[in-house]
Formats: sequence, structure tokens, C-alpha cells
Amino acid sequence: MFDVCVSDEKIWFGTSGFVFYDPDMGGSACPSLFPLHRCKTLHLVRHAQGFHNVAGEKDHSAYLSPELFDAQLTPLGWQQVDNLRKHVNACGLSNKIELVIASPLLRTMQTAVGVFGGGDYTDGLSVTPLMVANAGNSNRSAISSLNAPPFVAVELCREHLGVHFCDKRRSVSEYELLFPAIDFSLMETNEDILWKADVREANEEVAERGKKFMDWLWTRKEKEIAVVTHSGFLFHTLNALGKDLHPLMKEEVCKHFANCELRSIVIVDKSAIGSGNSETNYPGRIPGGLDLPSDSAPKKHSEKGASTNSLA
Repeated sequence: MFDVCVSDEKIWFGTSGFVFYDPDMGGSACPSLFPLHRCKTLHLVRHAQGFHNVAGEKDHSAYLSPELFDAQLTPLGWQQVDNLRKHVNACGLSNKIELVIASPLLRTMQTAVGVFGGGDYTDGLSVTPLMVANAGNSNRSAISSLNAPPFVAVELCREHLGVHFCDKRRSVSEYELLFPAIDFSLMETNEDILWKADVREANEEVAERGKKFMDWLWTRKEKEIAVVTHSGFLFHTLNALGKDLHPLMKEEVCKHFANCELRSIVIVDKSAIGSGNSETNYPGRIPGGLDLPSDSAPKKHSEKGASTNSLA
């Protein structure tokens, strides 16, 4: 369904192997052509450092602790957010993104609004804040939605489900108070019914969920989308979709994400499940006329001449 290639700054990825390793070609990749309106640019971001990352680095069993329920960002994590925000503003990315999708957990939504939001909220603004002050004990000012793209919470891009308390979410009603301008309308239940205390989601199940998430993206009209999610989700999804990549590109695409790392990729819709309309294509001369290619014209003239001679 999705295909892959690499250019100077962009990576295309997929399952049907549009770019592949061919020993007979000296290891070079065969370039392929795709209509622009069959492509979407995704800016994938892993959340910044959370308290569960610190605890788990010291002792892996800490992930089982209820004290890490829906872990929020550390002070260092917020520094990482500030640094990434400076980067997306400096490179112009902040002006291109049409939609921000976030996994509905504290650490991902804090990262999303901190990086792609409208900056500090000022009293008296008529816009709704993306995050209220001190959300998740962050000790941060409120963040405005002014001049920011829409933000949507989507459960399909959550981390591994089950067992680890840091991956269990709060109720939607709690999140709506903390992140008033994030759209939670796609959340099917108020409480977290997906997380199970005694069953951890398998890697293959995460990858399959990732494929469903990519399919869902094609139902969106936006072409340039930021996705703020988790290391495990990204790793298993990209490895499943990028299995046919050249080894060098696979190393670049499919390795683990660092905290607050951003990678920009392009996905290609070969199955035509997305929009079939281009906003930039132009049909040529209007009104229509005879536009024979130059190499076809002599043949047509020759045939016409032969027909005329036969009637003479």
C-alpha cells in the first residue's frame, strides 16, 4: 500500500517495495514516479523525556509502578521541547504543518502543544488555550492556540497497550480540562478500556495498529501532518512498513527514535484510497485543440497523404 525512497531530506516508506536493493544494479535504487496528490508528508516526533524514561533507565521494573501512571515530561523534557520548537520555527516547518496528531497521553500532548502550539497564552485573548497553566504539574505557562494548526488526539498512535502504568491514559474529560483546544472527538470512550493490567500488547499487534493508523491518514485532506507519538509505536510501525528498503535506508528510517527527535518522511498512496484530486495540476490549452506530439505528426501526415494518393 505504501512505498519508500530516500532523497536529500525526505524519506518515502512502505510495504510493497517501490525502492529496493538490487545487486545487479550495483546496489542502486530504481527511482519511481508518483503524482504529488498521492503523497503526504509526515513529520514524526517521539515525545520528550518523561519521568518514566528516567525511572525505567535505572530499573526496568519501574514501568510496573502505578506511580508512573500517565507519566508527564521532566524539566529536561521541557528543555527538549523548547529546543525542537526553535528548530521547527527556524527551518520554516511551523508554517507548513496543516494538522498535529497526538497520542492521548500527557507526555505526547505536552510535547505536541509545546513544539507546534502558538506560544505563551496571554490573558484576554479570545482564543482557547491549547494547554492550561501547570498542566500535568509541568510548572509551565498556558500555551495559546493562536495561529496554530488544529490538534487532534488519536488512540491508534498510542504506545504499547497494557501492563506499564505509564502507558495508561486518563479520562477524556480530564484531558479536556488540561488541553481545551485539542480535539478529542475521535476518542470513542471517556475511560481507557484499551489498557489491560495483565496483558501487554505484542509487537506485531502494535505494527498492525500502525498500519491502520497510516490507512486512516489517507482519509484526511491535509497533506503535511505532524504526528507526536511514542518510541515503540514508531519503531514497530516503521519496521513493518519499511521491510523492503535498501539496508542503508532501513537503518536511517527504522532505528529507534531519541526523545523529542523529529524525522520527516513522505508516504505514497499506490492503492488510491486517498483523494484523487490534484490542486496544482492544469489540463493545458483551453479550449482544447489538436495537440499531437511532434513524433506522431509525420506519421499522421504520411497516412493522410497516402489516402489522398489512393483516391487520385
